[in-house]
Amino acid sequence: MNAFSYARPRALAEALRMLRNGAMALAGGTDLLGLMKDGLARPDSLVDLTGIEGLRGWSHPKGRGLRIGALTSLVESLQDAATVQLRTMGTVGGNLLQRNRCWYFRDEGTVCWLKGGNRCFAIDGENRYHAIIGAQDCVIVSPSDLVPALLAYDAEIALTSSRGTRQMKLGDLFVTPRGRDRREHALRSGELITEVRVPEAALARRGTYLKAMDRKAWSFALVSVAAAAKFERGLARDVRLILGGVAPVPWRVIAAEKGLEGSALDDAACADAADRLLAGAAPLRDNGYKVTLARELVRRALRSLVA
Repeated sequence: MNAFSYARPRALAEALRMLRNGAMALAGGTDLLGLMKDGLARPDSLVDLTGIEGLRGWSHPKGRGLRIGALTSLVESLQDAATVQLRTMGTVGGNLLQRNRCWYFRDEGTVCWLKGGNRCFAIDGENRYHAIIGAQDCVIVSPSDLVPALLAYDAEIALTSSRGTRQMKLGDLFVTPRGRDRREHALRSGELITEVRVPEAALARRGTYLKAMDRKAWSFALVSVAAAAKFERGLARDVRLILGGVAPVPWRVIAAEKGLEGSALDDAACADAADRLLAGAAPLRDNGYKVTLARELVRRALRSLVA
């Protein structure tokens, strides 16, 4: 780990001034510190955001949707995702921006495509946890448990820098690495996620999140699914269906959601939605099981909305 300076500002404006000079933001540190130890992040300066109280907590003013501060901890929201210690330190904003878990990317000595190399070693290598759909030059998967659930409720984010604030649909934050664009997120230099917002209308949906892991708890998803819908006279309306762990970005297919509109979410409708979601899937040598797993999780998630 290289030497670096450290600052803990008390105001957002002060933090943004520091980030403008190329410093790196530190929140819970549950991902960043690991990247630093592995030599994958080498900041000259760290700006600790945890002293900025305005970025914590959540509120739900009547009729105005849900607001969640980016420094709000994960301890109550992701009980199956990590240990209590990690969930206590981890933050909402950090969870949205965590890097992928590909072992070739995480190995300091391996210059994979995403780190500027010429090839993605996972395509022909150890790939049982990698993408089955939507990948281009890199077969990483989006690792967040929180993101699919938030997307099922049409979440938006506020991004702030010394240049000002902009709003973005959460889904637009994620980038499929390809060609010259070797990014995972559309965050600009010096920019911070300051809050997540869920519209009031979306909160009327009934939702669920299911996750399959290779051990009982505290593991990243092999496949996950978030589903949400409103119901009128027993028929689904305004459906959302998002897969995690299968593509470089959270995987959503609008046609799959539209196909469920007005259905009773019976097994036939669920199977059709899974077919639409996974159309074009091209499993690698070791991860074909994800197709079967995703189909069953989609069925279970959608059926649970009816129960």
